[in-house]
Amino acid sequence: MPESIELQRIEFDIQQLPANKALQIFAKQANLQVLFSAELVKGLKANSISGFYSIPEAIAQVLSGTGLQPKITDSRILTITADNSRPSNEERQVDFKKKQLSGIIAFLTAMVSNSATQAQEIEAGDHIEQMIVTGSYQKSLEKAVDIKRNSIGFSDSVVASDIADFPEQNLAEALQRIPGVTIERNKGLGNKVNVRSLPSEFTHVSINNLATASGSGGRDVEFDMFASDIIQQVKVKKSPTAADEEGGIAGTVEIQTARPFDYSGRKVIVSAEGAYNTISEEVDPNFSLLASNTVGNWGALVSFSSSQRTNRTDANSGVDFRPLSRWLEKSGSSQHQSDQAAAVLERDTGIVINDRFNDDETGRVVFLNKAGDRAYLNEQEKWGATASIQFKPSNNFSLTFDALVGKYDATEDEYDAAAYSASSPSSLAEIHDYDSTTLSDYGITVLTDTSYALTQHEFLSKEDVNETDYQQFSLASEWSVGLWSIDGLLGYSGAEKFSDRTNLKHTSYAPSRTRYTDQGGQTLMSDDPDSIDMYNAPSSYLFDFYDVTLEEIQDDKYAAQFDVSREMHIDFLPALADIHFGVRYTDKSKKRNQGDKEVKGPSADDSSWSGVRTLQDSELTPIEELVPGGEYLPDLSYSPSWAQVSNEYARDLFRYDGFHVDYAPDQYYQVDEEVFSLYAMADFEFDILSRPALINAGFRYVDTSVLSSGFHQVQTADGSTVYTSEPVSKDGSYDDLLPSFNMKVELSESLMFRAAASQTLMRPALTDIAYKRSVSLSEFKYYDGNPDLQPTYADQWELGVEYYLESGGILSASYFEKEIEGVVRESLTGIVPNVTKYNDNGTLDGVYDFEVYQKINAEGSYDVSGVELVAQFPLTIISESLEGFGINANYTILDNSLTGESDLNIPTAPEGLAENTYNLVAYYENDRFNARILYNYKDKYVERIERDMYPVYRDSYGQLDLSLGFYITENIKLSLEGINITEEATQGYTMDPRFPTMYEVSGSRYTLGVRANF
Repeated sequence: MPESIELQRIEFDIQQLPANKALQIFAKQANLQVLFSAELVKGLKANSISGFYSIPEAIAQVLSGTGLQPKITDSRILTITADNSRPSNEERQVDFKKKQLSGIIAFLTAMVSNSATQAQEIEAGDHIEQMIVTGSYQKSLEKAVDIKRNSIGFSDSVVASDIADFPEQNLAEALQRIPGVTIERNKGLGNKVNVRSLPSEFTHVSINNLATASGSGGRDVEFDMFASDIIQQVKVKKSPTAADEEGGIAGTVEIQTARPFDYSGRKVIVSAEGAYNTISEEVDPNFSLLASNTVGNWGALVSFSSSQRTNRTDANSGVDFRPLSRWLEKSGSSQHQSDQAAAVLERDTGIVINDRFNDDETGRVVFLNKAGDRAYLNEQEKWGATASIQFKPSNNFSLTFDALVGKYDATEDEYDAAAYSASSPSSLAEIHDYDSTTLSDYGITVLTDTSYALTQHEFLSKEDVNETDYQQFSLASEWSVGLWSIDGLLGYSGAEKFSDRTNLKHTSYAPSRTRYTDQGGQTLMSDDPDSIDMYNAPSSYLFDFYDVTLEEIQDDKYAAQFDVSREMHIDFLPALADIHFGVRYTDKSKKRNQGDKEVKGPSADDSSWSGVRTLQDSELTPIEELVPGGEYLPDLSYSPSWAQVSNEYARDLFRYDGFHVDYAPDQYYQVDEEVFSLYAMADFEFDILSRPALINAGFRYVDTSVLSSGFHQVQTADGSTVYTSEPVSKDGSYDDLLPSFNMKVELSESLMFRAAASQTLMRPALTDIAYKRSVSLSEFKYYDGNPDLQPTYADQWELGVEYYLESGGILSASYFEKEIEGVVRESLTGIVPNVTKYNDNGTLDGVYDFEVYQKINAEGSYDVSGVELVAQFPLTIISESLEGFGINANYTILDNSLTGESDLNIPTAPEGLAENTYNLVAYYENDRFNARILYNYKDKYVERIERDMYPVYRDSYGQLDLSLGFYITENIKLSLEGINITEEATQGYTMDPRFPTMYEVSGSRYTLGVRANF
């Protein structure tokens, strides 16, 4: 607390009210957070106070004679407890005021004379407990429990000291410790957050009460661009109130950056780290700084974080199913391929195809479409900074300006050696092995080991350069006038993303053999004399193209919000405690430009390299030198080695003088979305069977309008196709009335019952409503945007009980159900006939009818239900000899109704939904040392539906992390952290683990750091 807290006099104006009401008003006027049990204050009346008092004087007068004991921490939290050392209420009332006032003064005096980070025990009466210690995991858990207990709905939190001390690489990985929260990983890095195992696009994210912009085309937030060091607190709300901007079908992640009055006076925190990756064998630095101070009614805070990451990932992946219709549907001059495929299939398996154009029949015989060996090198640089200025001319008014800016640059090199078994001119040559039993329930036969007539072997050198600039600014006001509270918010959130993606492709057509392995797929020479060793035949590979794709995304969001609440004291309706109402307006705009150019020769008009220049004509580098760290996947059953062109060499060679990329009209889109919303809700406090209860109920009206623009194809008089000279626009709109209900009942001082029900929505991704058309030549498909898309809705309810332990721990269980309808899915909406398609080598592939797919709101609904369990407690509740040891564990299990998204009617779970997830933290800490072992697990889930037929699963994944810390002094801490210390691989499969699709290894990451806190 500030040194002047004993002397600083604040104007208080509190009427004689029930103790719970008086304490809430006191908290606002004193700028404190108040924590108390409704059971504890039930039936008590607090005293009135009016005038200027110090905080110790004021709380003493308000609580005089009540028998309640206050405790104020250095985090400006006022906790109200009972003084159980006194045998009776009458005796407590006799000497409470004297002992309480002296205790508070002693407590505050000790705070002034000692470091805010030092653990102390100060006696105030007999029951002032140990202070909160900055960096103490146990204390941060207790604070999170207090936040949970005083929330009206279902929620969980993680606070700053917790975030800083977790082994993590970004904000997403810090959040995975929260009950019900898991993450999606990409090449060893957490980048998206799932709440209760539902897809990431079902989660709404806000920073400082402002929904964030994103550099992606969806509404999910790219958490990998945020450093966790600049975050003060994260709260995950799983049951919304009407006042929330968006409920989020899965939940809402509310992120709060640090503000000056979060700390007591001056605060400086500095940390520096070095991180080592076991595969890349690189060391990356990380630095962060926070400085804050308060002077009188003013406070200012700045923070900065900068980090680098060099990560190598080896992957045997790209393996997927391809239906035999690939060749069986060939006709005309390609009829021989169809005949050969049918003949080989019958000869080697006995399977006879009756109708070669029946997808339901041909789609049930599948082969390995492509098997690839890939090495990735991902290099990231990011920095983020926050600034906060707070002005409090009186205790009834505050004005806060928050700013968050950052930059995230990532370059990923991918070197890919692959065999495309399903090349256009190929067919089956010999089936060495097949599996007709594993997927027999679906009538599917998998050709697991096959030789092909003319495989397309590929060497791909890919480079993906992304630059994202992020900024967010907000101005928030809080004003209390008597029983009224008026809050306002003006904010802007914006992201600018530029990407430069390149692909250098060399191909060689030759017979080969491809088969499944335990980790993925393997390509080797076949018995055909023309077969080649695909890894060591550079003279056989011809240059196809050097493709460059540039993309720019501008994402902006403006918001204004006005909230009013009033405390109510109505004699004929005593249960009505508060009313709240407000209005919010948001204006969101996302614009995308994209262009593509293929280089075929040394100048813009020259294509002399295509089909002539070989891979051997370029400078080649062994794969173990293209990425740092040595041999490629040494733990594979086979570990190939090959050489190919580096991306640096390709950029220098193929980007000739004057090279540029024009943006393509058909890839442009702009989506503008305006949302106007009103809400009203009320809080009710009353007794149910003599137990105190609180209900929050309300509704939100939301009116949304969408304007989507893009260039479109038109037919000219001579029959040619051109694009409109100006963007063409299309409107969309919808409005909704969304109710919400939350209730909690204190069954005893330690046991709480909660209930919640609401209707929520998640809006469709902006890329899905963009008015544009894109094409996939390999799939023979066009993809159209749909501005008429409606949101996905959920009707949900939840029941739960929470048992709060005297030690500060919690045991809780809840059951929830969600009925989700209007899920956005891809659907066939048309046919474009007679589309001419060419092979990569320029030869005619054929003339085909291309299908048109569009995202629509699927009919019907599906149900998701689940149970969430939380156990958080120090082990001293078992034995005093276990002082310092504790457990923090949570488990979520889901059940869902199946959805028939597969064209082959294969039952599949909703995409992205994992049935079982859990987190476990076992910890030990004392005054100088702390240790944590952390394990998180996420069950398998459907990642996608391959070709709208075959569900592809991301396999279950468990990761073990470690954190050790030692206080060199009371202000300086040395830490050692390990991420994925068992080097678990990320894996996936199509329908059954016998048919793997990916095997990715990103290694472990160890960080040594020092943190100073003054």
